[in-house]
Amino acid sequence: MQHQVPPPEFSRTVKADAVQRGEVVEVIEADSAERKALAERFELEAIDRLTATVRLKRASGGEMIRVTGELEADVVQTCVVTLESVRNTVKDGFEALFAPPELVPEADEEMEFDASMADEDIIEPIVNGRIDIGELTAQHLSLALDPYPRAPGVELPAVAFDDDEEEDEVVEERPNPFAALAKLKGKPQ
Repeated sequence: MQHQVPPPEFSRTVKADAVQRGEVVEVIEADSAERKALAERFELEAIDRLTATVRLKRASGGEMIRVTGELEADVVQTCVVTLESVRNTVKDGFEALFAPPELVPEADEEMEFDASMADEDIIEPIVNGRIDIGELTAQHLSLALDPYPRAPGVELPAVAFDDDEEEDEVVEERPNPFAALAKLKGKPQ
């Protein structure tokens, strides 16, 4: 039995065939129900606004489509220290490359990893002749969120060792585990 994947909370599709010689520009905005569903997905208190300007253009060769976008969102997160509500404005740019499924490497195929390969060089499949720029925007919003939001003026608790001197002192106080071995072998330390 196949597992059904739920539809994306914020879906805005563009037909790949609509992207011809020129650039296609779409301005998208999430409505209140979509923002509420995305806030639940990303474990946020709220998303008050989510908009994006997305540009689609045929890449050289014509079969692939390069998508670039800028998103803006007003979100309410929870402070990791005080659990207070923290309002943040998120602005981020993103890029992706889409291709017909037959040009996308299979997940189980051996792919050569290149550390210089940027995220935008990983090819995403065009599904049913469409590119979902809403879901792409949502994914990049999740990546742009502050992973450790803090209320204004709140600092993270101090770590046990704030500077190298304290750490060196503690390390010197520990017994040397090899000293016990040296005693067993009868060697001086």
